[in-house]
Amino acid sequence: MKGIDFGPLEHLIGVWQGDKGMDVAPAAGDSEDTPFFETISIEAVGDVTNAKKQTLVVLKYHQIVSRQDGGEVFHDQIGYWTLDLATGVLTQSVNTPRAVGLLAGGKVIENNSRVEFAVKAVDGDKDWGIVQSPFMRDNARTVSFEHKVVIEDDVMTYKETTVLDIYGKLFDHTDENKLTRI
Repeated sequence: MKGIDFGPLEHLIGVWQGDKGMDVAPAAGDSEDTPFFETISIEAVGDVTNAKKQTLVVLKYHQIVSRQDGGEVFHDQIGYWTLDLATGVLTQSVNTPRAVGLLAGGKVIENNSRVEFAVKAVDGDKDWGIVQSPFMRDNARTVSFEHKVVIEDDVMTYKETTVLDIYGKLFDHTDENKLTRI
């Protein structure tokens, strides 16, 4: 957007595709590894002012993840990346059709051509928390969420860990991939 300084969020803008993803998800009594491909579309929204005291720059995103075997979509996620340039506070809002949403907070680290975005949320945290439907809370509760994204030139790598309380135990559900801006 013309005239808006998105700071380091500028590095996220674009359409990203990758086919080297691995999803390690819980299964009854074990885990299931699913190779995947995905597209993440990230676009500028602009800036917003909160209570005439805070200005955030905002990007919105849509992530669609499909199984390598057969191409079935098994994850669809939407949300926002926001950054308060004055304080450096980074947020990612995440919404999934499983009736789980969260607001994760963190920071951006810039080092020459490498930019790292790191956020996390914990169920019950007063600042960076998780909201889930009663069914999910009782059957597959999201306990915590951590997401680290690294951009170097036109390559994005990420690792996301969602700790779930499922099947009577805690499980680290992980997703990671390497994507290229197209």
